[in-house]
Amino acid sequence: MAARHQLTALLLMLGAVTLAGAQSITLSGSLGASKALLVIDGEPHTVAVGASIKGVTLKRVGDGEAEVSAGGRSTLLRLGAPVRVGAGGAGANAPKEIVLSAGPGGHFSSAGTINGKTVQFMVDTGATSIAMSQSEANRIGLDWQRGRRGLSQTAGGVVPVFAVNLTSVNVGGIEVVNVDAVVLPSDMPMVLLGNSFLSRFSMRREGDVMRLEKR
Repeated sequence: MAARHQLTALLLMLGAVTLAGAQSITLSGSLGASKALLVIDGEPHTVAVGASIKGVTLKRVGDGEAEVSAGGRSTLLRLGAPVRVGAGGAGANAPKEIVLSAGPGGHFSSAGTINGKTVQFMVDTGATSIAMSQSEANRIGLDWQRGRRGLSQTAGGVVPVFAVNLTSVNVGGIEVVNVDAVVLPSDMPMVLLGNSFLSRFSMRREGDVMRLEKR
């Protein structure tokens, strides 16, 4: 019993501050891949994947991250970082624009996540969809071998590909769900951020800066 009180006290110390007119949710830890320790409006709860409490549904648990659904929208939580939902919708304070600066060679790249796993993206307006190598897909735990088989023309010739659907793609703090992607056997230094993601945004370029505004 004493240990339980100590755990509760620790969770409350890590917990989120309740913001007026909204729910505040913080991921404070996890119990394997099946349960997460969530602090909802200052109260700690152990929530199983698929279960709901106070209108918050835990969808999945990852390494230092968890995806929840509240107010009809999905939100990605990171360990110890409070997120406000409700009062204007989940992620009311989330950015509405992605700003990218050109790097070496004039390419626009950015860190982001796919299904909660960190990846490095490079913008490719000529790509129909997000594209990644098989090794990268394996690294982030994507079950690409169950995808739809096809063929794609690349600089090295025609190669077999697997078409998959990504649950979540997050760049610059903006999340897009249900994004088409392809997995190729070729080695690729980055994940190509193609039009299955970019088409959800209005795009404009100002010199060495690219701005993507959510439609």
